[in-house]
Amino acid sequence: MLRTYLYIPQDLNTKINTLSANQKVSKAELIRQALRAGLKRLDTGTSSSVELLLKLKDIGGRHDLKGPADLTKNMDNYLWKAK
Repeated sequence: MLRTYLYIPQDLNTKINTLSANQKVSKAELIRQALRAGLKRLDTGTSSSVELLLKLKDIGGRHDLKGPADLTKNMDNYLWKAK
């Protein structure tokens, strides 16, 4: 295991102390659990978006769907422009 140092605000330290006492685990273990859960959540959000775009690409390819010729140039307009 590696040792690392980080600065945290006082309110976060208080929450860590309280939770570690309530759950009867060390502060280090509680922080490791929180990091694992947080990183998993962040990783899932990114990969699911990419997976969705790849699925849409496959559907378009199977059905030979064609979008507007200027789609890549005007992507923001098509996605965010009010109709």
